[in-house]
Amino acid sequence: MEILGATLRVCVDDLDTAIPFYERLAGGRALRFERGGVQVAAVGSFLLMSGPEAELEVLRKVAATIAVADVTEAHRLLTDLGARVIAGPVPTPAGRNLLAMHPDGSIFEYVDQSG
Repeated sequence: MEILGATLRVCVDDLDTAIPFYERLAGGRALRFERGGVQVAAVGSFLLMSGPEAELEVLRKVAATIAVADVTEAHRLLTDLGARVIAGPVPTPAGRNLLAMHPDGSIFEYVDQSG
């Protein structure tokens, strides 16, 4: 499995207030979208999220988002290594993703950009 990078997940109270700081910090513009009632902004290596506390509570359990070349390959390797796939793979606007719990209990989102 080829890991292409990682994105840090940050829950914020107010996305509009947080975005300028992270844009200056990362040196880039935010890409905004909504997913499941949560407002999201991708800025460099940061994924800012704001929304209902019940939704954020679930999102906080995911340590990071890992970009991979192929989610299907990641699914196979994770399973072979003893990880438990919690959700997915499912299509997203940008590709596919899955959530996996590693044997140590940590949870990660794996994403690819295949259509």
